[in-house]
Amino acid sequence: MRRAIPALLAAGVLLAAGACGAGSGTTGVTTTVSAPPPADPATAAACEALARAYGKHMAPFAQALSGVVADGKATEPAQRALADFAAAVQAATEASTDAEIRADGKRAADQMRATSADAKFFAGIKTAEDADRAMGQTLTGWLAPLSRHCS
Repeated sequence: MRRAIPALLAAGVLLAAGACGAGSGTTGVTTTVSAPPPADPATAAACEALARAYGKHMAPFAQALSGVVADGKATEPAQRALADFAAAVQAATEASTDAEIRADGKRAADQMRATSADAKFFAGIKTAEDADRAMGQTLTGWLAPLSRHCS
């Protein structure tokens, strides 16, 4: 599972690209990731919970970003989707017995939550390429604190 987050991020970029072009439809993208689990069971459990949170919240965020591309004033659903994603990241890591995972999960969630309230971030999303960047580089940056545990 340590390699799951980068693989999921790559899948998320593909999903975002599909969602941005799909309008209000679904992308139909399904991803299965298989990687060796971390040696520590607590880390493995946190990484699995994080992968589930990612799987559940990536598509709604991607679809909401495509809505921002279609209508620049439709930022509220994207802001809410990102805030929900942040809450899921924190929930996935806060029950860990590993203090570093809890702290890194909180750091990642705080970054995502702060961005969800940043109107400038969403105002900068005008094209599919902007949405792709948010789903790729930006999301990777938000989740970077966790990548040392789950990559």
